[in-house]
Amino acid sequence: MKYIIMITIVVGLALADFITGLIKACIKRDVSSQMMRVGGLHKILELVIMLTSCGLEIGITELGKYYQSPKLAEITGAIAAGGVFIWIVFMEITSILENYVEANPDAKWAIWMLKKLRIFQQKELEKEEEKNGSKKL
Repeated sequence: MKYIIMITIVVGLALADFITGLIKACIKRDVSSQMMRVGGLHKILELVIMLTSCGLEIGITELGKYYQSPKLAEITGAIAAGGVFIWIVFMEITSILENYVEANPDAKWAIWMLKKLRIFQQKELEKEEEKNGSKKL
């Protein structure tokens, strides 16, 4: 059941992002079938990634039962699927807010939230670069 809920949330957010992008394009008089096609394909890719991570969780859990380590495998699988789920949700909410701000530049609360999200994203990127940079040395 948890997989259905996770996938439903991802699909719902992807649709909301697609619709807010379309509304933004209509408001700005910049509707492009190519942009809609590319955006739709990106949403399909997100769904494929989410489905794959759910399948990975199921597979790891079953493999853990086979090797008499079900709890460890269950935790590992949950971390994999949960991490992908959280990242997609975070990414979609950010994109929905970006569409809203571009369609309505007077939305101060949304601008404030986007700034906070971007600061968080920047810090995460810096941590990743620092970690990768230290591995190269």
